[in-house]
Amino acid sequence: MSATAFSSIEFLDAALVYDPVRRRADLALDEDGSLLLDLTPATPMLVSLGSDRRALPDDELPSGEDVLNAAGGFATRRGWPGDAVDAKRDLIGSRLWLLDREKESDLTLRRAELYAREAFGWVEDELGQAAEISVAWARRGVLRLVVRVGETSLAILRRLGGA
Repeated sequence: MSATAFSSIEFLDAALVYDPVRRRADLALDEDGSLLLDLTPATPMLVSLGSDRRALPDDELPSGEDVLNAAGGFATRRGWPGDAVDAKRDLIGSRLWLLDREKESDLTLRRAELYAREAFGWVEDELGQAAEISVAWARRGVLRLVVRVGETSLAILRRLGGA
């Protein structure tokens, strides 16, 4: 699929805007308070990276997770509860949260890339072309992840190592 064909596909989502100061996304409203729509992949990209995907049964949870939640409880493995009843198994979010207490290593980089590719699997399913994903250490203990879908790019920095 060519870049022009790829970029001509339209999305239709309630628009999200990311506030880097508050480190959160919220629905975008116009001056009249009406909900804005987003015809780009930016909103689903924010949801893919900004939501926690449920940990798999054999995933090792970051140390301290069971202390914060009831051992073996539903909240311990995080994720959107709706994923449990999605017949198509289209899971939302990423498992990047599992790396929160990891140290800087090549294995951590490979896992981060794996989790990002998993989170953006919907791109290839829906558009026929995989998202471009780049993962590197921005500085000591800080992971830089860049995802590109068509003409839209999203970059995040994520501090690891429990700091």
